Formats: sequence, structure tokens, C-alpha cells
Amino acid sequence: MPKLLSNQILGENIRSIRISRELTQEQTVAQLQVLGSPISRSTYSLIEMGRGNLFVNDLVGLKSVFNVDYEEFFKDIPPNRDTK
Repeated sequence: MPKLLSNQILGENIRSIRISRELTQEQTVAQLQVLGSPISRSTYSLIEMGRGNLFVNDLVGLKSVFNVDYEEFFKDIPPNRDTK
């Protein structure tokens, strides 16, 4: 199953979207688990911190849970791999 590599901005965007939907990490993970994801809260927390890789299927689940377009997840991510 393909994964997206961790990225600080992606994690921050996911966190911002979650907060704007007034969901806790626990509520978000519970909804993902209902959709069939085995993700744990600790793994989800690492994703929000930009330190955990995200399965593509979980991104599809987050899109459904948050009811957003994919563009929201990738907002402000530059097209280069500069790690500064």
C-alpha cells in the first residue's frame, strides 16, 4: 500500500483542518477506523507533527472525514524538496 512521505507543512495543514472542524485527534481517528483504517492516535499524532508517513488510503479517509478538497492538504507546499 503506497505511503506519502512525511512533510511538516502537510502535517500542519491536516492539523489546521481538523481543528477547524472542531474534532479532536481521538474523534478523527475513530472516524477513520469506522472507515476501515487501522490507524492509532499516536500514529495520527506523528502525521500531524510531520514525522509520520501517511497511507494514501488514510488521506482519502481524511478527505471524507473533514469534507475538504485534496488541495487543502497540500496548500503552501513548495514543489521542491528543500528541507530548510
